[in-house]
Amino acid sequence: MAEAKTNLDQLSVTTLRTLSIDAVQKANSGHPGAPMGLAPAAYVLFKRFLKHNPKNPAWVDRDRFVLSGGHVSSLLYSLLYLFGYGLELDDLKNFRQWGSKTPGHPEYGEVPGVETTTGPLGQGIANAIGMAIAERHMAARFNMEKNEIINHFTYAMCGDGDLMEGVALESISLAGHLGLGKLILLYDDNSITIEGKTDIAFTEDVKAKFEAQNWHVVTVADGNDLEEIQKAIQAGKDAVSRPTLVQIKTHIAYGSPNKQDSSDAHGAPLGADEIKLTKQFYGAPVDKDFYVPEEVLENCGKALNYGEGFEQTWQEIFDGYKAQYPEKAASFVDAVSGFLTDGWDEKIPQFNPEDAPIATRAASGQVLNAIADNLPTLMGGSADLAPSNKTYLNNSTEFQKDAWEGRNIRFGVREHAMGAIMTGMFLHSGIRPYGGTFLVFADYMRPSIRLAALMNLPIIYVFTHDSVAVGEDGPTHQPVEHVASLRAIMGLNVVRPADANETALAWKKALETLDAPTALILSRQKLPTLDVSHQDGEFNYGAYTINNIIDPDMILIATGSEVHICVDAANMLKKDHNIKAAVVSMPSWELFEKAPAPYRERILPSSITKRLAVEAGISMGWDKYIGAEGKVIGIDKFGASAPGGTVLKEYGFSPENIVKNALELLNT
Repeated sequence: MAEAKTNLDQLSVTTLRTLSIDAVQKANSGHPGAPMGLAPAAYVLFKRFLKHNPKNPAWVDRDRFVLSGGHVSSLLYSLLYLFGYGLELDDLKNFRQWGSKTPGHPEYGEVPGVETTTGPLGQGIANAIGMAIAERHMAARFNMEKNEIINHFTYAMCGDGDLMEGVALESISLAGHLGLGKLILLYDDNSITIEGKTDIAFTEDVKAKFEAQNWHVVTVADGNDLEEIQKAIQAGKDAVSRPTLVQIKTHIAYGSPNKQDSSDAHGAPLGADEIKLTKQFYGAPVDKDFYVPEEVLENCGKALNYGEGFEQTWQEIFDGYKAQYPEKAASFVDAVSGFLTDGWDEKIPQFNPEDAPIATRAASGQVLNAIADNLPTLMGGSADLAPSNKTYLNNSTEFQKDAWEGRNIRFGVREHAMGAIMTGMFLHSGIRPYGGTFLVFADYMRPSIRLAALMNLPIIYVFTHDSVAVGEDGPTHQPVEHVASLRAIMGLNVVRPADANETALAWKKALETLDAPTALILSRQKLPTLDVSHQDGEFNYGAYTINNIIDPDMILIATGSEVHICVDAANMLKKDHNIKAAVVSMPSWELFEKAPAPYRERILPSSITKRLAVEAGISMGWDKYIGAEGKVIGIDKFGASAPGGTVLKEYGFSPENIVKNALELLNT
């Protein structure tokens, strides 16, 4: 190994490396190898390129930086500390400890400068692509000649593992198609994964793959060559018509005499003895942990001054913009602030019982378009299923290369990418994203949904074809366990409306919710509109009584398309058996659990123990609502290929079978 240089840039790189390995060592946990290899690229990006203001990390026209390989978090925290984002040295010393600002993988909201939660590989790449989409759309919508108020780059840093993940491949393909020229991906090409050399499972030509997907590729042969890294990033900025991959050949655990280029350094501390040898190679003090030379703090801390300059220049441009285009400026402020514009919901249709039956997916499409006309931040699409999901905005155009103003995104058959891209779109600010697919394919995007819930992001997922009523396509396309699976994600509101009006209320609630994602579960088949005058007032509590029954003998609880069947069954019980059955529509367990305890007691009185839950999905979880004496009509097996009405009837979802089970329940 050649001796390291000692100039100020190199000293800053060395400090990033030693802070990272010291943090991992003190925690006795973490990933030191990648930070050691990536420190030069990270330093060049933050010092020479990143347009940011550490004093105001939320400044809207900042460049975005996403660390897709979240296990490299010790490097990110070291960067944020040195460049003035408010972290203290003690925060680095508390890396991965209870209550610290420096968790094992970056978590959105824990510390300024962390743009998104990363860790599951590939997610950050897709998030960054969502941010780049948002930047292009916002620029097209708001920029005026000589008054550009949105003009920034999105940078992401990834490794070999990221590029193996399907979500990354889906997203990279879409980014190339869209020609997102303000997206630059820095690839840590160190040829090492946890199990050893990457060539045990990954031998493709990465450069050729990206070029085939309309990416510009620049290679850096030596990941320690700061000037070559700078030239490569600049080349990416100059390639305005395509996203850029900067492929940087690095050495994992660079400078470690015994662990460089070894998988041993991926996910375990180097050890005290090895750290001394490594620091000796770097020319750093071997007997000082968390050592930060004053000149390095001064060098990196200049970002505090030039960052203020960046924002001040932008503010002057925006002041001129506001004076010349006051209405557009007001719309811009509403968009980036996440405000719902005045009158956004005034055109939401009201459906009537005398109207013809309508599938909730079709009602959703009508509601979505009614809202979109008055809420210009609403933007989204479908994973190649817009005609079925009813997710197309009729009064807008498509978001395509060089047609950035469109609000309809053609995600293609890329469910996982769609989920993660929507997250990035929201995190950028200025957009309320939604995306649709069949409910059965929610499995493909589950990791992205989980991360959105973890970050408390109000993403809207439109899941149609919600049960075995899908019919002839058979069990591969008939969701059975999927609603329960989504309910298991903490922080996600799952809403399965019973009719068109509940669907309208579900959209309204989803858009008014700012701290949680929402999954709308919608039917393929047509459903009658319920005759419920008090629906509007109680829907937001997650459950309400459909029929006004005094002193009921039992309660029928249902969601979605099974509610109207229960209404029919309740009428039969009253007419044929003189049994009073209250019918409760429970569109959302999560909203019901948040309702005041007295309200929950009113809807499900503890004195009424005979309860029958009806849902065309697995019965798991209903026990908490039916109690010890209750019963569930559900589906605890896969579906079958036949017309949807036939499948529902064969599986017991008919008024007659509900009546039969109700009578059995009352007689036990």
